[in-house]
Amino acid sequence: MKEKVLVSWSGGKDSAMALWEVQKAGTYEILTLLTTVTEAYDRVSMHGVRRTLLAAQARALGLPLQEVFLSPEASNAEYEARMEEVLLAYQELGVRTVLFGDIFLEEIRQYRERNLARIGMRGLFPLWKRDTRELVRAFLAAGFRAIIVCVDLKVLDASFAGRMVDEQFLNDLPASVDPCGENGEFHSFVFDGPIFQRPVPFTKGEIVTRGEFCFCDLLPSPSSM
Repeated sequence: MKEKVLVSWSGGKDSAMALWEVQKAGTYEILTLLTTVTEAYDRVSMHGVRRTLLAAQARALGLPLQEVFLSPEASNAEYEARMEEVLLAYQELGVRTVLFGDIFLEEIRQYRERNLARIGMRGLFPLWKRDTRELVRAFLAAGFRAIIVCVDLKVLDASFAGRMVDEQFLNDLPASVDPCGENGEFHSFVFDGPIFQRPVPFTKGEIVTRGEFCFCDLLPSPSSM
């Protein structure tokens, strides 16, 4: 019997690559996607993607979706409490492992592992220490398609919001920016690739600046509802 695993799912390329790696290995049963949502905004936390598109993405992947709702200014304590409540429910179903798309941030990994260990669970990190330039090129070579939905204006120009992740995008990134955006420089929404049963249709909406971040709003197409 395969071990059951939850996927920490942002909707972006790193979580998509992590899911793909595990699906290719065939050693785990993917139980559900686990996504934090800002309840007052009805959007994926940090990424700003609408819940309707998140749901369409899960349907296109053929996987269940479990949302964890957070307040707009959620503290670490709130995040940990709400996440723990959900994880304990899945633990009752025999789940002991959570899949993450983290690549090299040691403090983030240690934080996740600490929180999981407290309730007798563990993290799985299939992308850990992979070269990020090679990783994003493998992402493109596999046929994944993604669009930039959020950029940190401290390190990237607003013009990067709404761009497709492709070779030109990678070439245009400043040398100081990680090609996978691992330091939070940008976030993406994956809408097609080898893990999808069909592409997720959407249209580009407004480009909006909020504080130090610039977002490209994505609008669900009627066929994605």
